[in-house]
Amino acid sequence: MEKIYGYARVSTREQNLDRQILALRQYVKDDRDIITDKESGKDFDRPGYRSLRDTLLRAGDTLIIKSLDRLGRNKEQMKNEVQWFNTHGIRLKVIALP
Repeated sequence: MEKIYGYARVSTREQNLDRQILALRQYVKDDRDIITDKESGKDFDRPGYRSLRDTLLRAGDTLIIKSLDRLGRNKEQMKNEVQWFNTHGIRLKVIALP
């Protein structure tokens, strides 16, 4: 069964995820399917993201993020992640593309 997941990230514990989560709720109906991290985007070693990528996402699923920089900051690593999604049949939707 195909699922839609949302991913929201802020860089520090003091920052707020509310605006991202509000935007994701337009696409993701169950809040349990919105995965969050309060971690730097310098790499992909974040607990929420690792769980999402390694455990939850399956072929045919869709991952929605508010903006590309919420996925990560390192362009080469982001390119590799997007390629991983493509290879595994996972769609990536970015709500706010410039």
